[in-house]
Amino acid sequence: MGAPRKLLSLILLIFSDIYICKILSEGVTKDEAKQLRDEVGGMFYYAFDGYMKHAFPHDELKPLSCVGEDTLGGYALTLIDSLDTLALLGDQERFSASVEWIGKNLRFDINKTVSVFETTIRILGGLLSAHLIASDYNTGMRIPSYDDELLHLAEDLARRMLPAFDTPTGIPFGSVNLLHGVDENESKITSTAGGGTLTLEFGVLSRLTNDPIFEQVTKNAVQGLWARRSKINLLGAHIDVFSGEWTQKDAGIGTSIDSFYEYLLKAYLLFGDEEYLFMFQEAYRAAMHYLYNDPWYVEVNMNSAALVWPLFNSLQAFWPGLQVLAGDIDPAIRTHTAFFSVWKRYGFTPEGFNLATLTVQQGQKSYPLRPELIESTYWLYKATRNPRYLDAGRDMLASLQYGARCTCGYCHISDVEFHQQEDHMESFFLAETVKYLWLLFDLAAGPDNLVENGPYKYIFSTEGHLLPATPQISLIREHCSYFGAYCRSSNLRPETFPSDISKDSRETNQSQSYTDPDATNFLSHSRLKKSPVSGLIKGFCPGLTHGQRFGISYVAPDKDVEDESSSPRKTEVVQSRPVLVVLNPSPNGEPSDIHRDPDNHQEPDKENQIVPEPEIEESMSGK
Repeated sequence: MGAPRKLLSLILLIFSDIYICKILSEGVTKDEAKQLRDEVGGMFYYAFDGYMKHAFPHDELKPLSCVGEDTLGGYALTLIDSLDTLALLGDQERFSASVEWIGKNLRFDINKTVSVFETTIRILGGLLSAHLIASDYNTGMRIPSYDDELLHLAEDLARRMLPAFDTPTGIPFGSVNLLHGVDENESKITSTAGGGTLTLEFGVLSRLTNDPIFEQVTKNAVQGLWARRSKINLLGAHIDVFSGEWTQKDAGIGTSIDSFYEYLLKAYLLFGDEEYLFMFQEAYRAAMHYLYNDPWYVEVNMNSAALVWPLFNSLQAFWPGLQVLAGDIDPAIRTHTAFFSVWKRYGFTPEGFNLATLTVQQGQKSYPLRPELIESTYWLYKATRNPRYLDAGRDMLASLQYGARCTCGYCHISDVEFHQQEDHMESFFLAETVKYLWLLFDLAAGPDNLVENGPYKYIFSTEGHLLPATPQISLIREHCSYFGAYCRSSNLRPETFPSDISKDSRETNQSQSYTDPDATNFLSHSRLKKSPVSGLIKGFCPGLTHGQRFGISYVAPDKDVEDESSSPRKTEVVQSRPVLVVLNPSPNGEPSDIHRDPDNHQEPDKENQIVPEPEIEESMSGK
């Protein structure tokens, strides 16, 4: 009788949360959303000021003892990670001062061995995001005296990490010394996430510097991992970068694998590279087939799909947000409800929650201020506008304020059952946790920020950094995008880039809840056009104008230049549109179900698959 009782308890836990949410779903008014947004802003400044006063220029703050500590490289990690949050809050003074200090004082020619993964997502991503904001008048945060200092630092840092990619498989070492390269005794074992979560930052850097090496090595790493997937399209957690042998064959969506899935989809959305889309389609289909135990996810053997670990770990909580970007809303809603029920039980999500015993996993009782559940809450509210997600955000804010706030900032929770505080504050608390919470309430209050109303659509990196889909970044795959870029060797003549004009000229980046019969099938290839297989070469392409390059408008070619269809084009101002793709509801009201019995290897029906067009490749207008 034990197992049925546990199952019944689990069901009651989830559905009681649904019932409570329905009762409270009208609780957050627009005025209260403004107050909650301002409270989150105060939370950011309490922690940021604590860091600047007691820890800067060390990497991170110890918020109980009010001192700094160097946890990554000793180069003001928290400040760099916080730059685009300052910009998002519209704090021109502190953003400008921080950018100026970093440009004058930061150097990477230091004898430090650092994590390639953490350095890429926190430091490289933070520098690139801040550079793209500080250098562009369209963001409203342009710094007049700024002269690409952060971009130069980012390029220097990335070049110092390139030796890590010199392996037989193309999968990088986990660590690299910034002065001497890879140590001869460096471990050859790395995680799937560590090797496959570098494409956004390195790819953006290639487009900004016109040097393809950065994008090339990170794409090779992804291809190296994908080539070693199992016959059922699952990947393990750890791999030997020399032999290509999996050293840990547990497949899941959480620890050590999570952001590999995330960057497959986001690399397609930002760069329009259909190879990433294909890999995501296959990987997502396999995950939903073998790992999804509605509404939870488990870990299985990558080859046999035999159950290994019935565990919810906190890093899995990013998945519903990723499903929103993929357009698979129904399972995202159910999974978020299950994950949030754990938060409701303890006030935080523990690192591990055992689904067999319905208790906190021994040795995984901490909550290190992770953002993933808040991130998914933001994306689900953005997609559905269901006020239950505002209630969830309010609960999470209250937990942080009453359980994690401490002397100089916000503390890790070492035990979610007893809310014991630990003297550490990760930089991602300011880069992600606070950012997503602020965006959630600002969206409800009537958004007026860079992400929702700015000139571009943004892709969030796995560290929450803002990467804009400017033509300079997203149109490089076209035949000729701009002077000095990478052109397809098969065609170097001038091209007119087609655009879809928004039917509503008043449309902004603010997403809407909508259904689009042409954009609901993300896992099928039916709507994809095959791209010619031809390499990109660096060349002197006939270029875009400044306005085109930064997304102001597209200008028709001269009359004597004809496009491929020989039809004249008029000058067109392109309005930005939401990135979000939301599934059509099923006719019978039931959610689409991609996962199947493990013994059934039939391909899912293409009618029930999910797929956006790469709308991200369009040019975006200014405000």
